[in-house]
Amino acid sequence: MTSRDYLSELFSLEGRVAVVTGGSSGIGRAVAGALAHAGARVVVVARGEAELARTVGELEADGCRAAWVSADLATSEGVRTAGEGAAAVFGEPDILVNCAGINLRPPMGELDEEVWDTTMAVNLKAPYLLGRRFGPGMAERGHGRIIHISSQQAHRAFVQSGAYGVSKGALESLARSQAEAWSPYGVTCNTLVPGFVMTPLNARLSSDPERVAALAARTMVGRNGLAEDFAGAAVFLASAASGYVTGQSVFVDGGFSVH
Repeated sequence: MTSRDYLSELFSLEGRVAVVTGGSSGIGRAVAGALAHAGARVVVVARGEAELARTVGELEADGCRAAWVSADLATSEGVRTAGEGAAAVFGEPDILVNCAGINLRPPMGELDEEVWDTTMAVNLKAPYLLGRRFGPGMAERGHGRIIHISSQQAHRAFVQSGAYGVSKGALESLARSQAEAWSPYGVTCNTLVPGFVMTPLNARLSSDPERVAALAARTMVGRNGLAEDFAGAAVFLASAASGYVTGQSVFVDGGFSVH
Protein backbone atom coordinates (compact mmCIF):
# COMPACT_ATOMS: atom_id res chain seq x y z
CA MET A 1 0.00 0.00 0.00
CA THR A 2 1.37 3.40 -0.95
CA SER A 3 1.36 6.32 1.46
CA ARG A 4 -1.26 8.00 -0.73
CA ASP A 5 -3.52 4.93 -0.50
CA TYR A 6 -3.01 4.72 3.26
CA LEU A 7 -3.86 8.36 3.84
CA SER A 8 -6.85 8.12 1.54
CA GLU A 9 -8.18 5.13 3.45
CA LEU A 10 -7.87 7.07 6.70
CA PHE A 11 -9.04 10.52 5.69
CA SER A 12 -10.79 10.50 2.32
CA LEU A 13 -14.42 11.63 2.37
CA GLU A 14 -15.19 10.41 -1.14
CA GLY A 15 -18.79 9.25 -1.36
CA ARG A 16 -19.83 11.13 1.78
CA VAL A 17 -22.35 13.95 2.05
CA ALA A 18 -21.79 16.77 4.53
CA VAL A 19 -24.02 19.56 5.80
CA VAL A 20 -22.23 22.56 7.31
CA THR A 21 -24.25 25.28 9.01
CA GLY A 22 -22.66 28.69 9.19
CA GLY A 23 -20.58 27.51 6.26
CA SER A 24 -20.37 30.76 4.34
CA SER A 25 -17.98 32.59 6.67
CA GLY A 26 -15.32 32.12 9.33
CA ILE A 27 -14.61 28.69 10.76
CA GLY A 28 -17.65 27.18 9.05
CA ARG A 29 -16.43 28.30 5.64
CA ALA A 30 -12.99 26.81 6.27
CA VAL A 31 -14.53 23.54 7.45
CA ALA A 32 -16.87 23.35 4.46
CA GLY A 33 -13.91 23.87 2.14
CA ALA A 34 -11.81 21.25 3.92
CA LEU A 35 -14.54 18.61 3.74
CA ALA A 36 -15.23 19.39 0.09
CA HIS A 37 -11.56 19.19 -0.88
CA ALA A 38 -11.34 15.87 1.00
CA GLY A 39 -14.00 14.52 -1.35
CA ALA A 40 -17.35 15.10 0.34
CA ARG A 41 -20.33 16.61 -1.40
CA VAL A 42 -21.06 19.60 0.80
CA VAL A 43 -24.24 21.54 1.43
CA VAL A 44 -23.55 24.93 3.02
CA VAL A 45 -26.31 26.42 5.16
CA ALA A 46 -26.51 30.06 6.24
CA ARG A 47 -28.76 33.10 5.86
CA GLY A 48 -26.99 35.37 3.37
CA GLU A 49 -27.53 34.22 -0.20
CA ALA A 50 -24.71 36.32 -1.66
CA GLU A 51 -22.13 34.84 0.72
CA LEU A 52 -23.51 31.35 0.17
CA ALA A 53 -23.33 31.68 -3.60
CA ARG A 54 -19.79 33.04 -3.41
CA THR A 55 -18.62 30.22 -1.14
CA VAL A 56 -20.15 27.49 -3.28
CA GLY A 57 -18.93 29.13 -6.48
CA GLU A 58 -15.35 29.08 -5.24
CA LEU A 59 -15.64 25.42 -4.25
CA GLU A 60 -17.09 24.46 -7.61
CA ALA A 61 -14.28 26.38 -9.34
CA ASP A 62 -11.87 24.10 -7.48
CA GLY A 63 -13.66 21.04 -8.81
CA CYS A 64 -15.62 20.31 -5.62
CA ARG A 65 -19.28 19.33 -5.48
CA ALA A 66 -21.18 21.82 -3.35
CA ALA A 67 -24.56 23.49 -2.98
CA TRP A 68 -26.22 25.92 -0.64
CA VAL A 69 -29.44 26.36 1.30
CA SER A 70 -30.51 29.69 2.77
CA ALA A 71 -32.28 29.37 6.12
CA ASP A 72 -32.66 31.24 9.39
CA LEU A 73 -31.68 28.86 12.18
CA ALA A 74 -33.16 31.13 14.85
CA THR A 75 -36.58 29.54 14.29
CA SER A 76 -37.76 25.94 14.31
CA GLU A 77 -39.33 26.47 10.91
CA GLY A 78 -36.02 27.76 9.58
CA VAL A 79 -34.22 24.71 10.93
CA ARG A 80 -36.73 22.43 9.23
CA THR A 81 -36.19 24.32 5.99
CA ALA A 82 -32.45 23.85 6.38
CA GLY A 83 -32.72 20.15 7.14
CA GLU A 84 -35.12 19.23 4.37
CA GLY A 85 -33.46 21.51 1.85
CA ALA A 86 -30.01 20.12 2.57
CA ALA A 87 -31.15 16.49 2.34
CA ALA A 88 -32.85 17.17 -1.00
CA VAL A 89 -29.60 18.15 -2.72
CA PHE A 90 -27.24 15.16 -2.43
CA GLY A 91 -29.30 12.87 -0.22
CA GLU A 92 -29.23 12.23 3.52
CA PRO A 93 -25.93 13.41 5.00
CA ASP A 94 -23.22 11.29 6.58
CA ILE A 95 -21.64 14.34 8.24
CA LEU A 96 -23.29 17.21 10.11
CA VAL A 97 -21.24 20.20 11.23
CA ASN A 98 -23.00 22.73 13.45
CA CYS A 99 -21.01 25.94 13.15
CA ALA A 100 -23.72 28.58 12.84
CA GLY A 101 -23.69 30.80 15.89
CA ILE A 102 -24.75 34.12 17.30
CA ASN A 103 -22.45 36.08 19.60
CA LEU A 104 -24.55 38.58 21.55
CA ARG A 105 -22.80 39.22 24.84
CA PRO A 106 -24.15 42.24 26.74
CA PRO A 107 -23.12 42.60 30.40
CA MET A 108 -24.96 40.06 32.54
CA GLY A 109 -26.99 42.78 34.23
CA GLU A 110 -28.26 43.90 30.83
CA LEU A 111 -28.91 40.42 29.45
CA ASP A 112 -32.62 40.23 28.66
CA GLU A 113 -34.86 37.35 27.67
CA GLU A 114 -34.78 38.23 23.98
CA VAL A 115 -30.99 37.93 23.78
CA TRP A 116 -31.08 34.76 25.89
CA ASP A 117 -33.76 33.11 23.76
CA THR A 118 -32.16 34.08 20.44
CA THR A 119 -28.76 32.83 21.58
CA MET A 120 -30.14 29.50 22.74
CA ALA A 121 -32.21 29.07 19.58
CA VAL A 122 -29.27 29.46 17.19
CA ASN A 123 -26.41 28.06 19.26
CA LEU A 124 -28.15 25.14 20.95
CA LYS A 125 -31.67 24.38 19.75
CA ALA A 126 -30.77 24.38 16.06
CA PRO A 127 -27.94 21.83 16.55
CA TYR A 128 -30.32 19.71 18.64
CA LEU A 129 -33.05 19.81 15.99
CA LEU A 130 -30.65 19.07 13.14
CA GLY A 131 -29.19 16.22 15.17
CA ARG A 132 -32.68 14.87 15.71
CA ARG A 133 -33.35 15.18 11.99
CA PHE A 134 -30.18 13.44 10.79
CA GLY A 135 -28.78 11.41 13.70
CA PRO A 136 -31.30 8.52 13.69
CA GLY A 137 -30.81 8.03 9.95
CA MET A 138 -27.04 7.94 10.37
CA ALA A 139 -27.47 5.34 13.12
CA GLU A 140 -29.79 3.26 10.96
CA ARG A 141 -27.23 3.29 8.13
CA GLY A 142 -24.43 2.39 10.57
CA HIS A 143 -22.23 5.42 9.99
CA GLY A 144 -22.23 9.11 10.77
CA ARG A 145 -20.25 12.06 12.07
CA ILE A 146 -21.68 14.97 14.05
CA ILE A 147 -19.32 17.84 14.81
CA HIS A 148 -20.19 20.92 16.85
CA ILE A 149 -18.15 24.11 17.06
CA SER A 150 -17.98 25.31 20.65
CA SER A 151 -15.96 28.04 22.41
CA GLN A 152 -13.55 28.68 25.25
CA GLN A 153 -16.54 30.29 26.97
CA ALA A 154 -17.91 26.77 27.45
CA HIS A 155 -15.09 26.23 29.97
CA ARG A 156 -14.11 29.63 31.35
CA ALA A 157 -15.76 32.99 31.75
CA PHE A 158 -14.05 36.04 30.24
CA VAL A 159 -14.92 38.98 27.97
CA GLN A 160 -18.56 38.81 29.11
CA SER A 161 -19.46 35.20 28.41
CA GLY A 162 -23.14 35.79 29.17
CA ALA A 163 -25.68 33.61 27.38
CA TYR A 164 -23.10 32.75 24.72
CA GLY A 165 -20.93 30.82 27.15
CA VAL A 166 -23.94 29.02 28.57
CA SER A 167 -25.09 27.96 25.11
CA LYS A 168 -21.66 26.63 24.19
CA GLY A 169 -21.30 24.71 27.43
CA ALA A 170 -24.65 23.09 26.77
CA LEU A 171 -23.61 22.34 23.19
CA GLU A 172 -20.71 20.24 24.44
CA SER A 173 -23.11 18.40 26.74
CA LEU A 174 -25.38 17.83 23.76
CA ALA A 175 -22.50 16.18 21.91
CA ARG A 176 -21.99 13.78 24.81
CA SER A 177 -25.70 12.94 24.94
CA GLN A 178 -25.75 12.34 21.19
CA ALA A 179 -22.65 10.18 21.49
CA GLU A 180 -24.31 8.08 24.19
CA ALA A 181 -27.37 7.59 22.02
CA TRP A 182 -25.84 6.95 18.61
CA SER A 183 -22.19 5.92 18.90
CA PRO A 184 -23.12 2.25 19.46
CA TYR A 185 -24.48 2.43 15.91
CA GLY A 186 -21.42 3.96 14.26
CA VAL A 187 -22.15 7.66 14.74
CA THR A 188 -19.44 9.68 16.46
CA CYS A 189 -20.36 13.03 18.03
CA ASN A 190 -17.64 15.48 19.00
CA THR A 191 -16.93 19.15 19.53
CA LEU A 192 -14.15 21.39 18.25
CA VAL A 193 -13.23 24.10 20.76
CA PRO A 194 -11.57 27.19 19.27
CA GLY A 195 -9.53 29.76 21.08
CA PHE A 196 -9.92 33.36 19.95
CA VAL A 197 -10.24 33.27 16.18
CA MET A 198 -10.17 36.30 13.88
CA THR A 199 -13.56 35.81 12.21
CA PRO A 200 -16.62 37.99 11.55
CA LEU A 201 -18.28 36.43 14.61
CA ASN A 202 -15.60 38.08 16.75
CA ALA A 203 -15.64 41.42 14.94
CA ARG A 204 -16.28 43.36 18.15
CA LEU A 205 -13.19 42.02 19.90
CA SER A 206 -11.11 42.02 16.71
CA SER A 207 -11.51 45.79 16.51
CA ASP A 208 -9.63 46.27 19.82
CA PRO A 209 -5.87 45.86 19.11
CA GLU A 210 -4.92 45.72 22.78
CA ARG A 211 -7.45 42.99 23.52
CA VAL A 212 -6.38 41.04 20.43
CA ALA A 213 -2.74 41.21 21.55
CA ALA A 214 -3.63 40.17 25.09
CA LEU A 215 -5.56 37.14 23.84
CA ALA A 216 -2.68 36.13 21.57
CA ALA A 217 -0.35 36.32 24.56
CA ARG A 218 -2.50 33.76 26.36
CA THR A 219 -1.69 31.14 23.73
CA MET A 220 1.43 28.98 23.63
CA VAL A 221 2.06 29.54 19.93
CA GLY A 222 1.96 33.32 20.25
CA ARG A 223 -0.90 34.14 17.91
CA ASN A 224 -4.66 34.07 17.69
CA GLY A 225 -6.42 31.48 15.59
CA LEU A 226 -7.31 31.60 11.92
CA ALA A 227 -10.27 29.87 10.32
CA GLU A 228 -7.99 27.60 8.31
CA ASP A 229 -6.50 26.19 11.52
CA PHE A 230 -9.61 24.00 11.79
CA ALA A 231 -9.37 22.27 8.43
CA GLY A 232 -7.29 19.29 9.51
CA ALA A 233 -9.17 18.67 12.75
CA ALA A 234 -12.50 18.81 10.93
CA VAL A 235 -11.41 16.31 8.28
CA PHE A 236 -10.08 14.02 11.02
CA LEU A 237 -13.36 14.08 12.96
CA ALA A 238 -15.37 13.59 9.75
CA SER A 239 -13.28 10.68 8.48
CA ALA A 240 -12.73 7.02 9.23
CA ALA A 241 -9.66 7.98 11.23
CA SER A 242 -11.82 9.16 14.14
CA GLY A 243 -14.01 6.08 14.44
CA TYR A 244 -13.00 5.51 18.08
CA VAL A 245 -13.23 9.18 19.10
CA THR A 246 -16.63 10.24 20.40
CA GLY A 247 -18.15 12.44 23.08
CA GLN A 248 -14.97 14.51 23.13
CA SER A 249 -14.17 18.21 23.17
CA VAL A 250 -11.11 18.68 20.97
CA PHE A 251 -9.31 21.96 21.62
CA VAL A 252 -7.87 23.75 18.60
CA ASP A 253 -6.64 26.83 20.41
CA GLY A 254 -2.87 27.17 20.19
CA GLY A 255 -2.58 26.15 23.83
CA PHE A 256 -4.93 28.92 25.03
CA SER A 257 -6.80 26.57 27.36
CA VAL A 258 -3.72 25.25 29.15
CA HIS A 259 -1.59 28.37 29.38
